Amino acid sequence: MRASVIQIAVDEGESVESRRRRMASTVRDQAGADLVVLPELWTTGAFAYEEFGREAEPLEGPTYEAMAKAASDAGVWLHAGSIPERDPDGPLYNTSLVFSPSGDLAAAYRKIHRFGFDKGEAVLMGAGSELVTVRLPETTLGLGTCYDLRFPELFRGLVDAGAETLVVPAGWPERRRSHWTLLAQARAVENQSFLLACATAGTHAGVPQAGHSIVVDPWGEVLAEAGAGEEILTVEFDPGKVATTREQFPALKDRVLGLQPPRRP
Repeated sequence: MRASVIQIAVDEGESVESRRRRMASTVRDQAGADLVVLPELWTTGAFAYEEFGREAEPLEGPTYEAMAKAASDAGVWLHAGSIPERDPDGPLYNTSLVFSPSGDLAAAYRKIHRFGFDKGEAVLMGAGSELVTVRLPETTLGLGTCYDLRFPELFRGLVDAGAETLVVPAGWPERRRSHWTLLAQARAVENQSFLLACATAGTHAGVPQAGHSIVVDPWGEVLAEAGAGEEILTVEFDPGKVATTREQFPALKDRVLGLQPPRRP
């Protein structure tokens, strides 16, 4: 299976529409890949909180239309990163979109864990409530977004739902880049899954971004890692390695569920 992980910079001097066109063109250039992955909130920047409301769009808005056509033109499965989604009957959401090679929407995932500690995204966006997997011919994707990476129970839930390849678009800050790499490898190892984590480069609203998108195999080995700037990672991997790893080292079978808290004396 061949995947392209597209790490782009979100430049405040570039309009959203210009970036949309640029990303659609970049996706079309990935024809021949099986899966293409874009980062979180690449239309606005993950830390450009004041832009969320102004640039929010309905699920089937301009980004949906541009990415659906790009996926169809390239003939690829496209995880189109996430957008600030405006629900006509509710709040904004940080919503990821996945398109099939025919350009049909295969899945939408509303980010469950919102970052900000009662500020920023945590108060401006609603929280999703559903785990989402997507069945591809070669593997089953499990979807998470950025801050979700810090919550292992979400990814165990995805594995229980059949996920074999975890996909995490992000806008991760440079000052916590060591956590990004560590957590990506940990989620891959503990779930014996491939993990594709796609970050942004540049600076969002004054916050330098980590870049360093990364692809990790079920043993925690790094198959590819980007630098700090704009870059496309192209990596080939065998999805069958997930089943082999889980058979050779069946740690997931030893999980003990339903543990009770300690009794007070």
